[in-house]
Amino acid sequence: MRRWRVTEPGPITGSPLRLTEEQRPQPAENELLVRVLACGVCRTDLHVVEGDLAVHRPHVTPGHEVVGEVASAGGAVTGFDVGERVGIAWLRHTCGACKYCARDAENLCTASRYTGWDSDGGYAEYATVPADYALRLPRGYSDTELAPLLCAGIIGYHALLRAEVPAGGVLGIYGFGGSAHLTAQVALARGCRVHVMTRGADARHLALELGAASAQGAADAPPEPLDSAILFAPAGELVLPALEALDAGGTLALAGIHLTDVPVLNYQRHLFRERQVRSVTSNTRGQAREFLEFAGSHRLEVSSHVYRLSGAHDALRDLAAGRFSGAAVLVP
Repeated sequence: MRRWRVTEPGPITGSPLRLTEEQRPQPAENELLVRVLACGVCRTDLHVVEGDLAVHRPHVTPGHEVVGEVASAGGAVTGFDVGERVGIAWLRHTCGACKYCARDAENLCTASRYTGWDSDGGYAEYATVPADYALRLPRGYSDTELAPLLCAGIIGYHALLRAEVPAGGVLGIYGFGGSAHLTAQVALARGCRVHVMTRGADARHLALELGAASAQGAADAPPEPLDSAILFAPAGELVLPALEALDAGGTLALAGIHLTDVPVLNYQRHLFRERQVRSVTSNTRGQAREFLEFAGSHRLEVSSHVYRLSGAHDALRDLAAGRFSGAAVLVP
């Protein structure tokens, strides 16, 4: 089977990935072997490949938005059928015993492990996943539409919860890629008014098509004060205009796993009147299931740009350069 491996983390303008021919992995007793049908290309993959995130597994295979069908299962696995379509997401293991797991915050587990960072992911023809972390998928979507839901959608949903948008409130979204275009639709379905701040003209056009009340430049002021905001762009300098745009008591959620340095804040200008900043760390399996159930009952428009598996470098380069709106997906 074919799989990509990170040979040496470095700029995607080079060639930090190598396509290899290997034997299919064998599932452990508690794992599923999944034949990959589609794998989303997430900005976190770019951070792994370029070295923004510390190496956890040398020569890892990236990819954690995996849609596939069960090819086989370990001896301890029950409840899954060969040929069943399942999803593999970012969160791959938690201890189940620490104080975070005990209070339903397994996303903060200090023993957590992640697909495409700690273990090989979906830039491949086959992948494994612990059965307890495999996700059931909603009907009515193609493989390439489902793939972005498995991180872009899930983490956007978690960020929306962290932003605490009041019922019928005003939400600002900074950056409008794979995650943001799904999160906006969830917020709109919940009766929110959404304003989008992003750098690309195509992304602004997509935002308006999906129902955003306005779309402007990345650091521009929205046309009204925001009750909440989510920063999806990995640009720390946008924290300041996002905080300035918040109304009193507003919350800014930072949705990325990596962010460039944030400039110095001015207390009166950026934080006074009980404005607050919250980070976002992964998600729980419960939140993943909640979001996928929502996607099953509310048809989401998924903007997917499809690349062959052999085009992983192209997909990551286009993502880094902002050459498409929505999400990129690899298909074997």
